[in-house]
Amino acid sequence: MGNDRSHAVSSTRASGPGAPRQTLALAAMLFAVSMTFIDQTIVSIAAPSIIDELGLTSSGMQWVVNAYLLTLAAFFALGGRLADILGHRRVMVAGTLTFVVSSVLCGCVPDGDFAQLWLIVFRATQGLGAALMFPAALAVVVNVFPVEKRGRALALFFGLSGALTAIGPLLGGWLTGWTWRAIFWVNVPVAVIALVLTFLARVPNTRRPEKLDVPGAVLVAAGMGLSVLGLQQASAWGWSSVLTWVCIIGGLVVLALFCRYELTLDQPLVKLRVFRDKAFAADNLVLFFAMLAFVPVFFFASVYAQVSLSASPNQAALFLLYFFIGFAIASQWGGRILDRRGAKPALKLGTALGAVGFALWANKLTDLSMHDQWPYAALAGAGIGLLLAPASTDAVNRAIGASYGEVTGITQTVRNYAAAVGMAVFGTVLTHVTTDRVVETLQGKGVPAGAAQDAARSVSEAVTGHADGATPSGTGPLATTMRDSMDAIRMDFAQANQWVFYGMAIALAVAYVCAHFHPGTKVTGDAAAAGAAVGPGDTTGRGTASRPASPCRGTT
Repeated sequence: MGNDRSHAVSSTRASGPGAPRQTLALAAMLFAVSMTFIDQTIVSIAAPSIIDELGLTSSGMQWVVNAYLLTLAAFFALGGRLADILGHRRVMVAGTLTFVVSSVLCGCVPDGDFAQLWLIVFRATQGLGAALMFPAALAVVVNVFPVEKRGRALALFFGLSGALTAIGPLLGGWLTGWTWRAIFWVNVPVAVIALVLTFLARVPNTRRPEKLDVPGAVLVAAGMGLSVLGLQQASAWGWSSVLTWVCIIGGLVVLALFCRYELTLDQPLVKLRVFRDKAFAADNLVLFFAMLAFVPVFFFASVYAQVSLSASPNQAALFLLYFFIGFAIASQWGGRILDRRGAKPALKLGTALGAVGFALWANKLTDLSMHDQWPYAALAGAGIGLLLAPASTDAVNRAIGASYGEVTGITQTVRNYAAAVGMAVFGTVLTHVTTDRVVETLQGKGVPAGAAQDAARSVSEAVTGHADGATPSGTGPLATTMRDSMDAIRMDFAQANQWVFYGMAIALAVAYVCAHFHPGTKVTGDAAAAGAAVGPGDTTGRGTASRPASPCRGTT
């Protein structure tokens, strides 16, 4: 997103009478992308309330969360390419409008049979808006700031916008106390501020004519969508279903075809050749397995707190705050380690801490005590915080031959696709294990196998914050047994969540193994600057600086 032409345009305007106002432009882009980060976590807190009021199933609610992540991953690279072709300001404004209109429609979902489909569709269009907005906003920052100021501007852009992920649970808990619909409506004033600041900042509509890789965009969206569909629906279709494996294997085959096709193009949607750099490949492998846990943990921990611990949305938000405290503190250490010793030590330490933290946290879930769990939640957060900034920043500085925006597009696609896969896999695990546990509980109380299976399935698909209200209200023997079994069922749900959190620990352990494939060399200021000097398609070093020469501490 930063070649000779765009740099020349931004340099000329930076000194002319109509020059963009850099501080206002940065603030505008921060307000815009803050919505995309907050929406990755805010819905998780409100999930039990949404399920309860609209009568959704648990797997349906997981699709509400995953529709956003999946479309964001599938269309992120396309959004960056459209921004280059149509103009950064234009696509950023279009993405913001798409995002905020979709947010309003999510908050206006009607009761009834169409509620689940309504939410999934407009969460998906929210993700599309974010996929258009984020890379365009990044390109605006790159083009508005001159080379000597760009590193600090990008550090602020990623550091502050990424830190806003922590606001999601807290804001979600407070707003859900009024109405869960407000978690979507809160995006309206934020979007208005972003658009007004964009106008006041006189952001230029920088663009460059290029070909749009439509077949590549279709292939990557289809591959991601099919694979996640199979993983998500395995809870309903079963792992023995032919349809489950057709979707999973078919999606992976389509993704493989996408990779092969991209390597044949001069102007591909995604420049996969950057993966030839071993450090870049290792960074992205670590990010993939870490992200299997990072975003999904907000959903599963929030639902666990509200079901098994009978916590309110506000209490669930505070539960997640322990994770963020560890994350925030360790992210600063990660940046310092990256500066002094390179990325590999931070990746190894972060993945190890994360694996241990999630495993210890999982072991404590059945204690049903929030007080006993906070040290392990903080340790798990510290592990993620320690590795996230070094992996992201090192990947950017290693990818010589591609612009900052293009490489960020790759890492963001990897991260969001991994989060969608994590939601699908762990959601399937949670549904299966919860059903099996509840069946055992009810059969132990004398309920026939068939009735126990049906009742258990209903319980696993109706995990609301006040589970007692979801039990049968009749006077029959099954209804009476269900009401008498609620404490045991809460424990069953906690035990099912143990499988999920142990799975997250395994994901971090695999990431630890991947960290060892990093060559361990440290990127010097000169090397990073040399990499930054190469624009897209420019291997001679004559392009403009498109990434900061020094690592951005706190980048997420």
